[in-house]
Amino acid sequence: MDKIQQEAAYEKEAQLIKRLKSLNRVLVAFSGGVDSTYLLAVAHQVLGQNCKAVFARGLMISPQEEKEALALVEDYNLSLEVIDLDVLAINEFRENPPNRCYFCKKKLFETFLDLNHKSDNSTVIEGTNASDASDYRPGRLALQELGIVSPLLEVGLTKAEIRLLSERRNLPTWNKPSMACLASRVPYGDSITAELLKRIAQAEAVLHQKGLLECRVRVHGDIARIEIPQDNFSQFVQVCSEITISLLALGFRFVTLDLSGLRSGSLNPIQQQEASL
Repeated sequence: MDKIQQEAAYEKEAQLIKRLKSLNRVLVAFSGGVDSTYLLAVAHQVLGQNCKAVFARGLMISPQEEKEALALVEDYNLSLEVIDLDVLAINEFRENPPNRCYFCKKKLFETFLDLNHKSDNSTVIEGTNASDASDYRPGRLALQELGIVSPLLEVGLTKAEIRLLSERRNLPTWNKPSMACLASRVPYGDSITAELLKRIAQAEAVLHQKGLLECRVRVHGDIARIEIPQDNFSQFVQVCSEITISLLALGFRFVTLDLSGLRSGSLNPIQQQEASL
């Protein structure tokens, strides 16, 4: 980023601080990712004890992501409530239609709102940013219907700007790879089960152990389609035999590398993919 772009990011952060002050008391939906960590850090700085966070534990996230998120909150001594969410109790989540995320987000934030009403009736906020607006995000509708506030989006902060501002604050997540629900690895229409989600988490853990931290293992029946940045292809080749053996042991019949590289939302509806090109 050049100096002008940096100054623009700093100005947006000033607007964010002003917006958070206006809310007075907030409950931050925290996942441990880049955006929600930054939002929580700023909100805690601005509001102190009037800022609390809530984290949803369930099969939609990997055990490693949960561990990292909880460790981060503990390191910063932040107030956090952990709830358990049974995503497989949501029929539409299991059936996996193209708007699956809408039903999951609605249930998730209804749970957050219920928790909030039982405590101090804060404003529930979450970390959608301006860069997300161009992606296929059916869950946004659920947030809008429930009146959830998205401060980063309101002030126009992009993912790149959030990373810059996170690094400025020495947040360990500033360069963390983007996260996504494990269900996003399953093509729409294919049923989602606990076994499948656990297998995806285990498969991606194998890649992480080999130093491939930016990755997705998309599952097409008995095929594991690995997406990693094209810059990591040479690194992958060095360990591909070990990765293949490990993924076959998890029950996959074929293990493939997608030559198009890592693409956010590569299983989204075709018209949405084309619109983002």
